[in-house]
Amino acid sequence: MADNQGPQGHHDPAGSTQMFRAFVDEAPQGRQAASAGGGPRIGLIVGIVVAVAVVAAVAWLALK
Repeated sequence: MADNQGPQGHHDPAGSTQMFRAFVDEAPQGRQAASAGGGPRIGLIVGIVVAVAVVAAVAWLALK
């Protein structure tokens, strides 16, 4: 089992401090990568708008 002693010697039985620090250290890289890839997000939004328009057109024709 891993020794979960922090830098001050405090015992962290769940190891949650180490996991939190790893998450915080990786978070800026993850946000930067997500914000750089705006292309797929715009494509998804356009696809949803087109799908809603098609469903609305079909419903309008069915109820006409």
